[in-house]
Amino acid sequence: MLKNYFKIAFRNLKRNKSYALTNVLGLALGIASAVLIFALVKYHLSFDGYHSKADRVYRITTEFHGEETTYSTGVTSPLAETFRSDYPLAEKVASVAAIPDRVIAIPSANGTEAKFEESLAFAEPEFLDILDLPLIRGNKQSALRVPNTALITERIARKYFGGADPIGKTFRVDNIFSVTVAGILKDLPVNTDRPEEIYVPFEHLKQHSPWMVEKDWWFSVSRSLQCFILVKPGVTPARIKEALIAMSKSHYNAKDAKYFQFRAQPLSDIHFNPNLHGPVEKRNLWALSLIGVFLIITACVNFINLATAQALKRSIEIGIKKVLGVQRWQLFWQFIVETAAITMLAMVVALIMAELSLPYVNQLFDVQVKLHLFSDVYMLLFLPALFLVMIMLSGSYPALILAGLQPVLALKGKLSQKDAGGISMRRGLVVMQFAICQLLIIGTLVVAGQVRYSRQADMGFRRDAVVMLPVPNNEITKLSALKAGLSGITGVENLTFCGDAPASEFAPSTSIQFGSRPKAEDFGISTKAGDANYASMFNLQILAGRNLMPSDTVREFLVNETTVRKLGLAKNQDAIGQTAVMNGYKGTVVGVVKDFHNKSFHQGIDALYITTLRDNYGACAVKVNMANMNATLGAMKDVWAKVYPNNVYKYDFLDDRIAKFYDRDRIILNLIQVFAGIAILIGCLGLYGLISFMAAQKTREVGVRKVLGASVQSIVWLFGKEFTRLLLIAFVVAAPLGWWVMNNWLENFPYRISIGAGIFVLAILVNMTVAVLTVGYRSVKAAMMNPATSLRSQ
Repeated sequence: MLKNYFKIAFRNLKRNKSYALTNVLGLALGIASAVLIFALVKYHLSFDGYHSKADRVYRITTEFHGEETTYSTGVTSPLAETFRSDYPLAEKVASVAAIPDRVIAIPSANGTEAKFEESLAFAEPEFLDILDLPLIRGNKQSALRVPNTALITERIARKYFGGADPIGKTFRVDNIFSVTVAGILKDLPVNTDRPEEIYVPFEHLKQHSPWMVEKDWWFSVSRSLQCFILVKPGVTPARIKEALIAMSKSHYNAKDAKYFQFRAQPLSDIHFNPNLHGPVEKRNLWALSLIGVFLIITACVNFINLATAQALKRSIEIGIKKVLGVQRWQLFWQFIVETAAITMLAMVVALIMAELSLPYVNQLFDVQVKLHLFSDVYMLLFLPALFLVMIMLSGSYPALILAGLQPVLALKGKLSQKDAGGISMRRGLVVMQFAICQLLIIGTLVVAGQVRYSRQADMGFRRDAVVMLPVPNNEITKLSALKAGLSGITGVENLTFCGDAPASEFAPSTSIQFGSRPKAEDFGISTKAGDANYASMFNLQILAGRNLMPSDTVREFLVNETTVRKLGLAKNQDAIGQTAVMNGYKGTVVGVVKDFHNKSFHQGIDALYITTLRDNYGACAVKVNMANMNATLGAMKDVWAKVYPNNVYKYDFLDDRIAKFYDRDRIILNLIQVFAGIAILIGCLGLYGLISFMAAQKTREVGVRKVLGASVQSIVWLFGKEFTRLLLIAFVVAAPLGWWVMNNWLENFPYRISIGAGIFVLAILVNMTVAVLTVGYRSVKAAMMNPATSLRSQ
């Protein structure tokens, strides 16, 4: 019998090619979207889950409980050793410092050097036991214990040494120390938040960045210096928290213990915690999953609309079968098998679409997802489950309706809309489609507006045509040579040496003790190192006092308006001439600058100061003339290479650097745009199904109206007023829900756009335009039909 069902199913599909093609396309779009979304969500949820002891691995982080609570992925330098010796909760404890963009110099036989930039990890040996970093060559007992040695991955070995044996090869790090390759690590999987591929012993951090590892100093935290622990079996997070609280109390006074608080972050949380720079929030994954569910629902709605629209065409077939004794349940399963056949074809098309679109998805969303359709156990479970769900959602209602048709009415041709499932159900389904489309359109418009605002809004400083160059060595002679060379280039209008641009993703914070006040303030203050040209270069407005005088050491401070306000001063002028101690440096406040955004619009403006501290100059910001940009950039590269011949040249524009603050928002925008477009396309198919049903039901009415002199426009409106009502109902449903969802999303931005009426008007206009184009074709076709043909068909 099943064989006969399939024969009948394929015969009907062959006879109704347009119906079959529309259904296959609609279902395929929904299935392809669901498969890609499932792969994206699974990819993110899998991060660092491959470590065999992942459930017992934690990273210790720091919370600063001042006026506001801030977070750091780093810890103080003595924390790891203290936890290891004083709190017997962990099997292994390891400090690791990952520092990006290190210059690796590989000597060659002819005396030249090949230079690369890589992230470098300074790690204690126990780190190899905490995370799974398989050593495929070398001695694990001595790994990261012997000075001047290094572990590199297979990929780095191929990159640096080609086919030669890498063991025993030497390279130099930042022109500070040399190491010999002592071991080869297995290549890292893509789903890790620890992408470093070069490991050197932790003790070399003293040579490279001595300020990070000041012994017994509990008041300095670098986000790069992190501590990982592998707790003993049975140790609960509550016990770790108690130990960390006790550690704070034993190494700080009561006030500082309240300010410096340490937390244990599970390894599984690292990828998803935005406060600690996790790249993805879990709520975004759930939102993405919900979009996938919506797309599946809209695809199934299309099928139901089109299937029930075909019901009356098959009424005679059903009537004859019932007269001949075919049972209702047999008819039900016949139509379920037809649904399964269509879904099977749609599944094949969907998988092809997903595979073909995957490279574009990876590029668009900055991921490295792979579809292991026949080897991934989760995918092998997901696809059959999705197949069955699609069949039941799409086929059950039409099958019940078709199997329940009355044979007498069917053979007499007296079936009505009510007998074929009625139009109320289809109206409700299309309203649901419209609402989903409008919700996604509203989301797209809001996210796009906020991203555009973030990139274009005035941040309070000059950022256009500013090129940021690295300063690998800030000795006076090097800085002077670089300044002289750059200043002589036609097209260079201004420059300054600084720690970073006025806005940076990570701003170090310190304490401030102001004037004659006996103790430090309760709030932290962000630090900016910049020479005397910093304010003029970035067009910072000095509201009171004067600019910094040229100096290589800390003598004077500029502070912003927020600092003045947090200090409780009545006016800006009250800060001028006062002494202050910040980050251990004593100086005089000589000026107050107008507030500018020192971070992204996700965060508020911090209290901050600017001072001349040459030791912290790690960048040179250059204002260039855009008229002859290529020649100017080429000349800048030549000057820089002469000053720093042992380093790798690179540059970026400040505007591009600021745009990276909003990469996460850009990815969200890409996601919602792509799937909103798919939802609209699926919705168009749903509208086509509804209008097809209406046209079939109103064939005689249209013929009568035309005979009586009705115009094409009036007949088109006969169909148009139906979808207009549905569109307005959907808008009433979607608008408040869209406002609530997107208003909650905007709460992440202290500086944000407002959701005005224009967004909702534009959303409904977009949906209306799409609907008019979709409905217009089918309704005009019905209106143009010869009335004699229309009347004879009834």
